[in-house]
Amino acid sequence: MKSVIPKSAFLSRQVLSIGLIILIGFFGAVYILGTDTAKPTGDSEHGDDQQPADEPQKGPHGGRLFTADGYGLELTIFEQGAEPQFRIYTFQDEKPTDPGRTKVSVSLERIGRAPQIFNFTRENDYLKGDAVVEEPHSFAVKITAQSGGKSHAFNFEQVEARVAMTDAQLKINGVEIATAGPARIKTALQLIGEIQLNQDRTVRIVPRLGGVVESVSASAGDQVRKGQVLAVVSSQALADQRSEFLAAQKRLVLARTTLEREKQLWEEKISAEQDYLQALQTLQEAEIGEQSARQKLAVLDAGLPASGILTHYEIRSPIDGVITDKQIATGEVLKEDAEIYTVADLSTVWVEMTVYAQDLNVVRTGQEAQVKVTAFNAEATGTLFYVGAVVGDQTRTAKARLILPNPEGIWRPGLTVDVSLVADEIEVPVA
Repeated sequence: MKSVIPKSAFLSRQVLSIGLIILIGFFGAVYILGTDTAKPTGDSEHGDDQQPADEPQKGPHGGRLFTADGYGLELTIFEQGAEPQFRIYTFQDEKPTDPGRTKVSVSLERIGRAPQIFNFTRENDYLKGDAVVEEPHSFAVKITAQSGGKSHAFNFEQVEARVAMTDAQLKINGVEIATAGPARIKTALQLIGEIQLNQDRTVRIVPRLGGVVESVSASAGDQVRKGQVLAVVSSQALADQRSEFLAAQKRLVLARTTLEREKQLWEEKISAEQDYLQALQTLQEAEIGEQSARQKLAVLDAGLPASGILTHYEIRSPIDGVITDKQIATGEVLKEDAEIYTVADLSTVWVEMTVYAQDLNVVRTGQEAQVKVTAFNAEATGTLFYVGAVVGDQTRTAKARLILPNPEGIWRPGLTVDVSLVADEIEVPVA
């Protein structure tokens, strides 16, 4: 038995379906009209040929779209399966046109280079550039187009792989900007060196005679002047030599007095000439004895003490400098050959380097070198004064030294430094 649907119900369903279709169509039209659609043309309200740089328009092929007076030009960089190349598509009133009707020239300017000109020929539905667009794609572009008896010009700039730095960042990173011009280009040999004492200005002090240390007035690290007392030693040997010198002085005075008396007696015919000659000989012997005793004290740099204590021996600094080593203490018994102080003049220092055999042919005395310390930020210029004449059997290297001014004392012995030695120089017109 079949069921029968009433005619009135069937009509109601038809009306409901039609109503739903109308509503869907209405809302769809509202949505489409309220949404911006992509167009191949740009905004030309301003009446100029240059595309705004902040929001470049995209063309249907993904490139930059430029428009003027109904004319449109899309510039793309094609890279699929080929080296990067410019391709240009043309439009008129938002519709594609024959690219052969347009004559285009593109000028590409990169930082630090001369402008590169691209000319175009037709290929399929686009114009193809006649050169490769090299990486990076960071440049300023000027486009000149002629179509339909009209000329158009478009400009834009594309930034890629550029680093922007403020003045403060340039200073921190040591970046300097200079004008290109004539210069001398130097080829440098990079070496590792070590700061050492200037051995020509370093003194190792020994007491020269034995004794007991009574006092010490200078320590390691002290700045001392020439003639400054560093320590006082009590020495019996020195006392004996001073006593000998004092006795020689008294004998000399007596000999002179005796000679004067004998000379007067001889001249008055009171005494014989032999007595006068004997007195003269005694004076000469006394003078020799006094000179000998004086020389012994001079060798020790020890005259007669102002205090009158013959055993006191003052050890003094022979140069201006810094005490770099001290091996003496109060109450210690010293031997005459003990090294008790090292005094160094640090106004100049040496930089000792190791030079490999293959580099010896470019290393010579008189060359200038830039010295940089690795521990802190400091740089100075020194002069090479010594290159070793012998190459080591095991190391196959030779020693070289340069002298470095050190007026502020920042170049301390023991520091490791980087040395850039100028090996060659050439004059160039532009650098």
